[in-house]
Amino acid sequence: MKLFYIGILKNDTKPAHELCSEKDLTSFGRFTKGSFGEFMTLFSKVLAERTKPGQRQDVEEKGNTFHVYGRSEGVAGIIITDHEYPALVAHQLLSKVVDEFLVKYPRSQFAEGTPDLPLPQLKDYIVKYQDPAQADSIMKIQRELDETKIVLHKTIESVLERGEKIDTLVEKSDGLSAQSRMFYTQAKKQNSCCMVM
Repeated sequence: MKLFYIGILKNDTKPAHELCSEKDLTSFGRFTKGSFGEFMTLFSKVLAERTKPGQRQDVEEKGNTFHVYGRSEGVAGIIITDHEYPALVAHQLLSKVVDEFLVKYPRSQFAEGTPDLPLPQLKDYIVKYQDPAQADSIMKIQRELDETKIVLHKTIESVLERGEKIDTLVEKSDGLSAQSRMFYTQAKKQNSCCMVM
């Protein structure tokens, strides 16, 4: 699971303008980083222009998923991940990032022109949310439940195996008990015919 891009774009005018963004291109080779970064920016602008206020959408393109959230304030938040990344976590992060951006920069600061408005916490988010299970409490609890379930299954299996072993021991002890009775009766018969003097 990989998170490549978090960005806020002004989408009330065309072409859309990237107000702030953070990219993680460490998984790409030296020669492909630049072109993939340009692809992300360009495709993000296209999606921002096509996303209506209040709309959420997920678009798959070239092995990646673009999670988009349009707001009525004239901005759209975009997160680019691989296909394995959970959409729920991506949209939770989108809501959080767009809300923080709009608290820091009201519409009046980006309504005119094409400003670049830094949002320093994007660097922290792109690192923190690389592992969605650590960032999202629901996924963290689900993972812990899955681990507990596995431990319980192993415990139940070992108890059942012990129960089978106990049943086998009981059968063997019953067999030994029957054999010892037969030995006792045979020995008694043998001893009854001979008298000790």
